[in-house]
Amino acid sequence: MVNIVQIIRNFTQFSRLKIRFVLVLVCVLLTIALYAMSEQNILTDWNFLAPFHSVDVVEGDEFLVTSEYLEEVSLSNKTNILCEFRSTRSDFCKIKNFVLIFGHSSLLNYHSSMTNESLQAYKSFKIKPHPRKQDKIALTHVKEISIEPISLNQTTPHCTMMHIAPAILFSTGGYIGNMFHDFTDVLIPLFITSFPFRGQVHFLVGEMQPWWINKYRPLLEQLTRYKIINLTKVKRGLCYSKAIVGLKFHKEMSIDPKKTDNKYSMVDFAQIIRKSFDLERENATKLAIHNSTKPRLLVISRKKTRSFTNVKEIVKMATTLGYEVVLQEPKSRSKLRDFARIVNSCDVLMGVHGAGLTNLVFLPTNAVVIQVVPLGGLEKLSMEDFGIPALDMKLKYLQYSINIEESTLIEKYPRDHVVFKDPSAIRRKGWAALRSTYLVNQNVTLDVSRFRGTLLEALKLLQSPSMN
Repeated sequence: MVNIVQIIRNFTQFSRLKIRFVLVLVCVLLTIALYAMSEQNILTDWNFLAPFHSVDVVEGDEFLVTSEYLEEVSLSNKTNILCEFRSTRSDFCKIKNFVLIFGHSSLLNYHSSMTNESLQAYKSFKIKPHPRKQDKIALTHVKEISIEPISLNQTTPHCTMMHIAPAILFSTGGYIGNMFHDFTDVLIPLFITSFPFRGQVHFLVGEMQPWWINKYRPLLEQLTRYKIINLTKVKRGLCYSKAIVGLKFHKEMSIDPKKTDNKYSMVDFAQIIRKSFDLERENATKLAIHNSTKPRLLVISRKKTRSFTNVKEIVKMATTLGYEVVLQEPKSRSKLRDFARIVNSCDVLMGVHGAGLTNLVFLPTNAVVIQVVPLGGLEKLSMEDFGIPALDMKLKYLQYSINIEESTLIEKYPRDHVVFKDPSAIRRKGWAALRSTYLVNQNVTLDVSRFRGTLLEALKLLQSPSMN
């Protein structure tokens, strides 16, 4: 009888253990499944446009560094770094191991499992993390980052905390303040580089200007959940599990979807822009024969150079065609959100080749961009800078090249001058000569009768705005 009771008790205990084991196993499997689903959502869920918020890093976003962790990740690869130097525009390094960053000294150390002797073959190198690597003038305002491997058995400064989210190191030096360069050299490359992380990434910024960060903060807060760090003011070491040095560059003010993992494009960037600046219009006005709605035409009015000398005539002619004309001149430090909303309210944007046309990023889909190209053989340059980006954003694009009579250069040079007869000769002298002759010292007096046809073409494009 005692044996039977004991057997029952043992069986009951065994059953309880079995049940506990099964429950633990179920919990583990559910956790793995939920994690897998979340990872899948990160890669496939494109409903990412709800604005992120820049917040201070808290302890919950970090974990303590231990020697066991460092040894584990370091042994996964001996060098732990992959760099791309073939691009003519940007150098780019991805470091997948423990990284220690000293901002004030512009030094980045990363751990390797190699011995000190083996590391002698891997000499340190330097990168200027800015997508204009062949522009010596721009790079004079960009500080180099020294990248050095260190072995596990080397003594390193104490690191008590490490960020799980990776870091991207880049510079806002160069030509910031010029809106075209803001987007071409920094914001779009930063979007390309940071987009896959869906906000779970830290920005460490060299040559950081607070006014510039504040101007573009609505967009930056879409790309990172964390407080933006001024790299040059960091006195202590910052520790990360992974880091990227430099920004990926595809082409002037645009994105090549073929070079991205998830085929994201300028259309996705446009969506981010609209969310960032609370822009209401997704699509331009679709004109119909019996529709009395007037399309809004925004004329980018420049006052110093490449300006329209006969703005009143342009406005009068456009009004007779049925446009509601808006005259605006963007300023480098104006409230960008307010100007963005003005642009977004318009259906057609026109202006002479220049940074003001960068505002096309705020236009609704299927709006029309008209770029007026001054003399100087600038058609190809104009197309690359603004034509292709406009088309990549699913905007309509028209390019109007002025003739000699429409250029104020006719008042400075005889008609048989090389400035008119052979612009390529001026271009061969270098960018400084081209800029001085055709960009800085040229204004435009539009032939309104000739330009009328371009504005009529824009109206036709608005009648069938759908894109294939």
